[in-house]
Amino acid sequence: MSALTYTRYELLRTLRNRRFLLLSLIFPLILYFVVAGPRAHDRVEGTAISWALYYMVGLASFGTMSAMLSSGARIATERQAGWNRQLRITPLRPFAYFRAKVLTGYMMALISLAALYVAGVALGVSLAGSQWLELTALMLAGLVPFAALGITLGHLLTPDSIGPAMGGGISLLALLGGTWFPLGHSGFLFHLAQYLPSYWLVQASHVALGGAPWPLKGWLVIAAWTAILARVAQRAYRRDTGRV
Repeated sequence: MSALTYTRYELLRTLRNRRFLLLSLIFPLILYFVVAGPRAHDRVEGTAISWALYYMVGLASFGTMSAMLSSGARIATERQAGWNRQLRITPLRPFAYFRAKVLTGYMMALISLAALYVAGVALGVSLAGSQWLELTALMLAGLVPFAALGITLGHLLTPDSIGPAMGGGISLLALLGGTWFPLGHSGFLFHLAQYLPSYWLVQASHVALGGAPWPLKGWLVIAAWTAILARVAQRAYRRDTGRV
């Protein structure tokens, strides 16, 4: 199987999986309309920011993180079915395998982002073209370590255990990252969050609220987590494919 054929197969197979589309796409949309809809045109206290915009960027970080980690569930299912073992007898290289998984995660994340953008515009969100582009580009950069985390979880956990692990992990990362409420500018939780990739993913979404792009610390945290998780994902893959 060639790398191109495998990548195309992965993308098409993911789009046809209704369960993953429902969890990664429909759930954030429903949550957005339920939470933001009733007061879409009201302003966040003390600011000129509408609740429609505030919740759109908040759920953008949550939805894209969920979409990126969903690759882990697909990998765990493939391992149980023996699909990974079949791939090992093909000429497919490990790099092509990882690339297909990362591209699939990004496809799901982009679909989630596009859906939330459309929903936001429907509720009155209006941003300059440069703001849409900056928001999207920075969030895509912030998702890189989550791509490695999804691959890692997929090769370490079973289909039965990865669901609860992903649900709990995403909720915890969203909470510590400041997805649901501001973390302030001091205190233990604030200082801890700055060393987590989820915090900088949320900060990426906040450029649409007038926030500044990442400082050097943000880039370093994302780069460090990417390097660590990529190495762990590589080890997990090798250990899993080394089994008889």
